[in-house]
Amino acid sequence: MSRQRGWLVDELERRGVSRREFMGFCATMAAALALPDAAAAQIARAVQRTEKPVLLWLEFQDCAGNTESFLRASRPTAAEVILDMLSVDYHETIMAAAGIQSKENRDRTVKERPGAYIVVVEGSIPTGANGAYCTIGGESAVDIARQVCGNAAATIAIGTCAAFGGIPAAGPNPTGALGVADAVPGVKNLINLSACPANVENLTALLVYYLTFKRWPQLDHYRRPLFAYGKLIHDNCERRAHYDAGQYVEAWGDQGHRAGYCLYKMGCKGPATFQNCPSVKWNGGTNWPIGCGHPCIGCSEPDFWDRMTPFYQHLTGVPGFGIASDIDKIGFIATVGVGAAFAGHGLIQIMKHIGNKPEPLTPKTTEKGTPS
Repeated sequence: MSRQRGWLVDELERRGVSRREFMGFCATMAAALALPDAAAAQIARAVQRTEKPVLLWLEFQDCAGNTESFLRASRPTAAEVILDMLSVDYHETIMAAAGIQSKENRDRTVKERPGAYIVVVEGSIPTGANGAYCTIGGESAVDIARQVCGNAAATIAIGTCAAFGGIPAAGPNPTGALGVADAVPGVKNLINLSACPANVENLTALLVYYLTFKRWPQLDHYRRPLFAYGKLIHDNCERRAHYDAGQYVEAWGDQGHRAGYCLYKMGCKGPATFQNCPSVKWNGGTNWPIGCGHPCIGCSEPDFWDRMTPFYQHLTGVPGFGIASDIDKIGFIATVGVGAAFAGHGLIQIMKHIGNKPEPLTPKTTEKGTPS
C-alpha cells in the first residue's frame, strides 16, 4: 500500500511532516514559481507519484558555498525532505564512498541511466594547461564534465562560478576558468542558477517544477529560470519607495540607514541585478542582505566581480533614467518632485477647507482652432 502512495508520502510520515504542512510546502512552491494557487494541488499529486530523481553533483573550482546552501533547506520542512531524498548517487562532499568506489558509482549511473539522471555542476571549470588546474582521481574537470553532462537529461549549473565562471574567471583568469556553457558547449537542457551562492529554494522550486510538469521552466537569455530571475531586485525591493522619494543612505549608520532608506549611494546593485531575493529571502525566509542593511553586490550577474566593483560605490547609470545618469541629481529631482506633489496636495486641501475651488484650466488653442 505504501509503495502505491509513493516514496515521498512514506518519508513525510516517517519524519512527522503532516499533510497540512506538505500542502503548505506545495503552495509555497507554486508561489515561488509564479503559478496560480490551484497549481499547489497539481504539484502535490505529481510529486507524490513521481519516481525519486537520480542526481550527480560535481564540484570543481568552488568554495562549496552552494553545497552549504543545499544542505540548509529549512522552509518548509518538506523542502528538506525533497532535497534530502533525492537519489544523490555522487557528491564528493556528502557521500560515504571515497576513491575508486565513488568514481565507480558515478560511472555506473552515467553508463546504465543515460538520459535519466540530472547533473548539478558547482564551481567553474578550469581549461588552462589542458585542465591540469583541477583534477579528480587523475581526470580533469573538463573531461569529467564532458562525460557526465553529455549523457544527462539536464545539467544545472549552480552558482555564478558554474554559470558564468564567477570569481575564478575574474581579472586575469590564470586558470582559464569558464562556466559550463563555455567549457562544455552543446550540453542538453542547461539551466543556470546563478548567485554566490544560489538560493536552495530556487533549486527546490526548479526540481519541483520538473517533477510536476515533466519539463523545464522558461529561461532568460542567460539560461536562468524566469520564475527566479525574471525581475530586477530593484523592482521588488522593500526600500524602493525610499528610492522613488529620493531618500538615500549617505553614510553607514546615519539616520537614513537606521530608517531603512535606499542603499543605492552605498553601492547597491539592485537596479542592475535580476533575482528573487526580496521575495524568497535567505535562511528560511528570515532576511536578506538589503533587509539587514547591506547593499546588493549583483552576485547573480555575469562577470559581477569585475562589473559590479567597487561594491560600495554606486553605479554611474540607472536603468530607466538614461545612460550615465547621476544618482545625486536623480535623488535631488525625485526629492523636489515629491515635495512639490505634497505641497500641491496641501494647497488643494486648504482651498477645499475655505470653500474655494480652483478655476478649471482652459485648453489653449492653436492657430487652427484645435485644442493643444
